[in-house]
Amino acid sequence: MDTTKTPAPNAAAADTNPVDLEKAETPAQPAEAEADSAVTGEASDTDLDDDEAFADDEAEDAPPSHVGSAAFGIVAAGLGVVALSGSWVAGIVSERASVAARLELTQAADANAQIAAQFVDPWHTTAMVNGIFSALALIIATFVLALPAFSSPERTLPTWVRAVSWAGVGLGALGVLLFGLMYFDLLLAVPKAAGAGV
Repeated sequence: MDTTKTPAPNAAAADTNPVDLEKAETPAQPAEAEADSAVTGEASDTDLDDDEAFADDEAEDAPPSHVGSAAFGIVAAGLGVVALSGSWVAGIVSERASVAARLELTQAADANAQIAAQFVDPWHTTAMVNGIFSALALIIATFVLALPAFSSPERTLPTWVRAVSWAGVGLGALGVLLFGLMYFDLLLAVPKAAGAGV
């Protein structure tokens, strides 16, 4: 009687099953690593989105810049001061008007015509030029003060910008009034030569 045992047909399969199981379990590690990296990537993207949203909120909460309003307010006040004190533009235009009026004079012109040519015409020209400067100062200063009404309701100008703009309004209004009176000879009467015809 043969007592040797032949290996069962399933013995080889039984021996290879643990190895196959290890091989089957090994690809699971890269899958887990990929899952971890995906979670990390999603977390980093979420952090970036949160940072961008926070930066946008900070930009919206930042106070508005008033550089333009301040610059225009200073320009308006400067124009008002130049209009009241006189500018070189007004001087040049006045001299040109004086020369042009003298060239139109004739030898038979009376004293009043000569006074008008030498003084009145340049005087009116100077008043007109300075009145234009004053009107520009008034318009620019009024625009600066009215600008917050056309923007967001919570936007207000700094105190010093409003003060300079109000100074521009005052100087511009005074200049327009003063030079209007000068142009129409309401402030000072035109000198007349004694005994000369009108």
